[in-house]
Amino acid sequence: MQTHRASFGIVLVALSLVVAVITLASAPHSTKAQRETKANQNLVREVRHQLLLLPYYSVFDNLAFKVDGDHVTLEGQVTRPTLKSDAEAAVKSIEGISGVTNNIEVLPPSPMDDQLRHALYRAIYGDPVLSKYGWSSMPSIHIIVKNGHVSLEGVVDSETDKNLAGVRANSVPNVFEVKNNLVVSSSH
Repeated sequence: MQTHRASFGIVLVALSLVVAVITLASAPHSTKAQRETKANQNLVREVRHQLLLLPYYSVFDNLAFKVDGDHVTLEGQVTRPTLKSDAEAAVKSIEGISGVTNNIEVLPPSPMDDQLRHALYRAIYGDPVLSKYGWSSMPSIHIIVKNGHVSLEGVVDSETDKNLAGVRANSVPNVFEVKNNLVVSSSH
């Protein structure tokens, strides 16, 4: 009986050592994964910050991006060609970024589209319910116009606000189509 208890004790000690070794071996990997996730979150935050600081970024532009490790892919639409190159330069200057793919579309110049942009701005931000989205330095509803086709991009507080922005945009004369890509904020 004593030998069984002794061998059971040895097996228990050996099993405890195996568990301890496995735990120690996996700990650096989980810590490494946590560090990589935190570094990725910091890069995302810094890319967003740099894009928002661009001097000619307006409510009529839409800048989006994806971070894959240390590589950033820029997307969206802009009214000025210089904004496309400025966005790329700003992101390339961020420490930790090894490469940038710039897929930003420069919208064609059009006096008709310019008139639509301003009419859409007045229709959306002139609405008493939606005017709150224009109070910040960068309004959260972006109005993208290409050849009379409109895309609403950005974030709103509720489904009601999203639908109202779509209705207001559709009420503007000479608009061929409205794509309402507004996202309802999950914080509300």
